[in-house]
Amino acid sequence: MEGEGALNLTQYRLLSPLSFSSNFRTRSRVVSVRAMSNLSESPSPSASSSTTTSGSTKEERRPWSVSSSSFAPPPDFKPPEPKRFTIRSDKIIDFLGALLPFIFRFATGVFASGYSVSFVSKEEIPPDQYALEIAGFKVKETAKLGSRPEKPIEIYEFESCPFCRKVREIVAVLDLDVLFYPCPRNGLNFRPKVAQMGGKQQFPYMVDPNTGVSMYESDDIIKYLVEKYGDGSVPFTLSLGLLTTLTASFAMLGRLGKGTAYTPSKLPPEPLKLWAYEGSPFCKLVREVLVELELPHILCSCARGSPKRQILYQKTGHFQAPYLEDPNTGVQMFESAEIIEYLRVTYALQ
Repeated sequence: MEGEGALNLTQYRLLSPLSFSSNFRTRSRVVSVRAMSNLSESPSPSASSSTTTSGSTKEERRPWSVSSSSFAPPPDFKPPEPKRFTIRSDKIIDFLGALLPFIFRFATGVFASGYSVSFVSKEEIPPDQYALEIAGFKVKETAKLGSRPEKPIEIYEFESCPFCRKVREIVAVLDLDVLFYPCPRNGLNFRPKVAQMGGKQQFPYMVDPNTGVSMYESDDIIKYLVEKYGDGSVPFTLSLGLLTTLTASFAMLGRLGKGTAYTPSKLPPEPLKLWAYEGSPFCKLVREVLVELELPHILCSCARGSPKRQILYQKTGHFQAPYLEDPNTGVQMFESAEIIEYLRVTYALQ
């Protein structure tokens, strides 16, 4: 079973103070947006069934109400300048703890499916195209991806669950965009929704709005995604059964107690957007806080070889992950430590 009681280990946390005015931490008005749990359809008649079909619309499935309250960036807020490959000296321990999954999971989730790399001269790649530069050469990275879903896959999960991590890894490998509904322990909004939709609180739980398919069980979800949006083959590091689950569990040891429990928060009317990938320790630190605050977010997967790296590069003139876009406040920013501070100040109930 893949409920919260099974191998309940956790991951990362990073808090980085920002240089804002004293008003940054003081809000003149607290707005609390509670989720609605109305569903147009009854739960699955059998809680033991792993796959169901739903004909509901996106609006009917939406697990939270749209708020008329306005959200604004903190006073005197300025997004930080991106600093590539930089770790603050006071955050080295956090980074090392977040790096454990990279080691235990053999870099699964770092590279997109069919990843290939070659070194070419700088003249072969235009200056407006994303590419790393090493020793006077440009690194050309490509991937072989399957069909693309028209709408983002929807996944209900929480950061410290090893079964959930397995699904997040295949999401990165397949370069899929996913609407994540965080389900931390004692969460008020999306845990009850899962029980209402599928009949039990078990994670991960996937809904594919493109096909109407929904299911529990991480291995079943992985098999479904690779058959529908990949080449049909499960990556070796995700096909080892108990060994895969054990290594995913060991990966959580560096950040025990993080990304598991609900922190009271204000639920925004629109999901945030995070450009990230599962193999990055910096991205994991941000994801942990998104889960704790129960903030729905669209994850734009951008593992190595992903064509979305070029999209972000064209959008910002720079590629670095994580990158946050908040449609509720208009904030767009790099830098994991500052993103975490922004999320806590903007959405955590003070």
